Amino acid sequence: MGQYLNPGNEAFLQAVTDDIYVDKTQMIALMNQRLNRSRVKYVCVSRPRRFGKSMAADMLAAYYSKGCDSGELFAGRKVEKEESFHLHLNQHNVIRLDIQRFLFDESHLDIFINKIQEAVLRELKAEYGSYFTVDQYGLPGALGQIFAHTKKGFIFIIDEWDCVFRFAKEQYEIQKVYLDFLRGLFKGAEYVELAYMTGILPIKKYGEHSAINIFKEFSMLNPGPLAQYFGFTKAEVEGLCERYGVDYGKTEEWYDGYLIGKFHIYNPQAVTELMESGVFRSYWTGTETYEALKIYIDMNFDGLKESVVGMLGNVHCKIDPSTCQNDMTTLKSKDDVLTLLLHLGYLSFDEKNSQVFIPNQEIAGEFIRSVKTGGWDGLIQALERSNQLLQDTWKLDEKAVAKGIAAIHNETASMLKYNNENSLTCTILMAYYSAKAYYINPILELPSGKGFADVVYLPKREIDKPALVVGLKWNQSAKGAIAQMKDRQYTDWLEGYTGKILLIGICYDKKKGHTCVIEEYKKDAIT
Repeated sequence: MGQYLNPGNEAFLQAVTDDIYVDKTQMIALMNQRLNRSRVKYVCVSRPRRFGKSMAADMLAAYYSKGCDSGELFAGRKVEKEESFHLHLNQHNVIRLDIQRFLFDESHLDIFINKIQEAVLRELKAEYGSYFTVDQYGLPGALGQIFAHTKKGFIFIIDEWDCVFRFAKEQYEIQKVYLDFLRGLFKGAEYVELAYMTGILPIKKYGEHSAINIFKEFSMLNPGPLAQYFGFTKAEVEGLCERYGVDYGKTEEWYDGYLIGKFHIYNPQAVTELMESGVFRSYWTGTETYEALKIYIDMNFDGLKESVVGMLGNVHCKIDPSTCQNDMTTLKSKDDVLTLLLHLGYLSFDEKNSQVFIPNQEIAGEFIRSVKTGGWDGLIQALERSNQLLQDTWKLDEKAVAKGIAAIHNETASMLKYNNENSLTCTILMAYYSAKAYYINPILELPSGKGFADVVYLPKREIDKPALVVGLKWNQSAKGAIAQMKDRQYTDWLEGYTGKILLIGICYDKKKGHTCVIEEYKKDAIT
């Protein structure tokens, strides 16, 4: 048993004996299906920090490694029922690496690859010293010689594989040297039975192709069959809430929202902290990537701030993630920034519609903290006005709503393009920010009847509030917006949702300013 070659199972032992442990061992069966299959034996899993990546790596090492006996650790676990379980239990040579342990200081950038090779070669020498000599090919050369003598391969488990790109963000030559090292270690190597890597970022791209494009990636964008194994699922969180006497509804509001494949996934750290403390708050602050949020949302890409404002208002934002280079510096567009924030865990992804959104109250709080200073003039004041404006809307106080909208529009004039329809839509989303407590996510340009409404808020179940249908007009008439709603039968689509609807016409005219007309539209709900 070594530190890197055929390690023990102490890390996984600690995980399974913690007060809160959620069984993810069925993932092992999926990895068993990939063993020694050339087209699928290279796996890279990327998830945000604190999503259970290291625990999964520890689990795989404990299961495969010849350096320990883990039968008792897996007794009664879900994977024990799988046909392949006993066939591979502690039957493989494992090389387990945590790249961050070799790269925790800037002075290590020039030597960390050599140190990795030296550490593994030292343990290989103790086990297979007569089978190889170290030559110019380093670790890959030694492993090739060992395989030629023994015909037995190795399983590679590499955690924090991407820390080079986070630590040496702008040192591209070091990044390329590191990728070349990984490519030399894995590509075409007969000694590889399985290569499993985890990190926050997907594999870095150079040009159109990755330097190690042999890996199948399971990311926030494409989680595949591994979706449920990183983070806690809804059923798992419901079970924990019942066990610890925590309100699941409030837990859902605070921490649900990561849509990964077909699963709603919770950040394990947040849920675990909640169960242990019983306190609902953000547990995200303090993670390595926190400072990145303000840096990236302050970037001056066209449409980025409007997208952030929209997402704070609970709308989803269409993105094209294909141009992102999967590093933290090569950012050339709004889409690149939003894709990076998705990988860092600040956004969730609706794969069906290729849209990103802020997942939950915890992360929304991080966005609010990040926009309190610099470049977001007036946004916090606008959001603080939101609750009063919502109350005025319910009271049908047209003058107060118009005044509130005007104040919010003026407060955000330096942040958004003042005189266009998109700016007015962003203003509405900020104005009704507090509606998230009572309404589901707003719908933009909802197809209804013969035309389109601009913003629609539908009340949550068991919330006794009217639906809000907001028609926006630019240099026209607020009364005309109301008339258009009736003429185009906007309200027909809403009949099955509520018996009470407020039609809200809002207009901005360069000369007259903001005007508002609110009309109660009653119709019995369809039963």
